Amino acid sequence: MKLYFKAGACSLSPHIVLRESGLDFTAVSVDLTSKKTEQNQDYFALNPKGKVPALELDDGTVLTETVAIVQYIADLKPDRRLLAPAGCVGRYQTLAWLNFIATDLQAPFYLLYSEDIPDECSLTIRNRLQKNFQWLNDEVNDRQWLMGQHFTVADACLFTVVRWAKAAKLTLTGMDALAVWFERVAERPAVAAALQAEGLEDVPGAH
Repeated sequence: MKLYFKAGACSLSPHIVLRESGLDFTAVSVDLTSKKTEQNQDYFALNPKGKVPALELDDGTVLTETVAIVQYIADLKPDRRLLAPAGCVGRYQTLAWLNFIATDLQAPFYLLYSEDIPDECSLTIRNRLQKNFQWLNDEVNDRQWLMGQHFTVADACLFTVVRWAKAAKLTLTGMDALAVWFERVAERPAVAAALQAEGLEDVPGAH
């Protein structure tokens, strides 16, 4: 498999999940400005959306969209317990987390970094994001992971977006539970390996 990524982008989530799964894969960097891979290949030819991540399977099939990709990876290695099996309520609770992260956190960041967004809209988005992160702080209080005792794909996705919040200098002061959870994720060997591979060890995230 090949994971097409940009350092620190939402592709960090499936990168972490791939390393957590123990599956063999190759990470291929993409320049999203030129739409060229590190081998100077036309990225549009692989993914017409021109965005990361994309996961190219061994048979040539290409999967896109973070939420779909992390589910696929997790289902390949059910023993790693990154996502509960179909029919288990825990699976759908994890999917609810993924949808919240994608729509209430990730999507606003895309708007925040839009070049033509008015200042007043930017302020509204930042305030909304900070309220969502405050809610998350309350949710992760006394939890080891989002789903309780097991690290899941939802933790990988939220970790990526919290890095964006740090880069955007959102006010996370006083969100101690979220800070503890974030450091706990960062200390996982697979997460540290993904950050190192993307050159992000000590660098705040960016969308």
